[in-house]
Amino acid sequence: MIKLLALDLDGTLLDSRGTITEENRAAIRSAEDAGVLVTIATGRRFRDARPVGLELELNAPLLTHNGALLKYGDSLETVAVSLLDLETTREIVRVGQEFGGDALISADPHAKGTLLYDRLSADNVPLRRYLDWSKRLHGDEAGQAVMHVENLHDALPDHEVIHISFSGTCEPMQRMLEFLRNELADSVTILPTIYPRRDFTLIDILPPGSTKGTGLEKLAAIDKISSENVMAVGDNFNDLGMLEFAGTPVVMGNADAELLERAEFYKTDSNDESGVAAAIDRFILKA
Repeated sequence: MIKLLALDLDGTLLDSRGTITEENRAAIRSAEDAGVLVTIATGRRFRDARPVGLELELNAPLLTHNGALLKYGDSLETVAVSLLDLETTREIVRVGQEFGGDALISADPHAKGTLLYDRLSADNVPLRRYLDWSKRLHGDEAGQAVMHVENLHDALPDHEVIHISFSGTCEPMQRMLEFLRNELADSVTILPTIYPRRDFTLIDILPPGSTKGTGLEKLAAIDKISSENVMAVGDNFNDLGMLEFAGTPVVMGNADAELLERAEFYKTDSNDESGVAAAIDRFILKA
């Protein structure tokens, strides 16, 4: 019996236009009505995921920053958080910037969250699009949500850091990923999210041991739910931890080919075909 359902956001719950289909919305409501705890498990920072959680009126804490922060969307109560220490954060920024990357620092997890950056390369189109999207999303709070600083190294001591990310096209990001893994793998968690068809890679750098799998395990333990009663749905490699933890792991029809080839994972329809609703109907509602 499924008691806890964790849904990845981009490429899973959201369709290719970034919206939630009515089928997915109705299925989530039916699952909650059946007594299931439903959460978003996303690589997004809390402030960016919170509008979706509020829109759906989810009954569980949101699992954000790839599992490093568990926090209620409505009350802003922090359930669990892991942080990067100042020395490690400064080293990550130094290494990344020496390699030509633009750093985004997610900080202040006990509030709604602040995004810090000090430079933006002219050719980093995905990052420019993200910053524009984030400012539009947060409207009147955009100044608190996204903050440009003169120098990250000088600004860091005033903030608690939970998450650092670099983004760009696949080839240069792959080189940076290899470099970061060689330099920093022992002191942090490095999670790539790769979209070959969009020629886009996001590299998330988190506190040690922070993954969607460990975050979901924490949430399950808080609610005294065993892994066999957990269902997880995702589409990319940063979902792997929670898929391997869940007793019922489901991958989207649009998932990476390597995930679709895993025999132990169930398959559902794509995100543009309301695959989340199909999975909920099959495993929770038994339609």
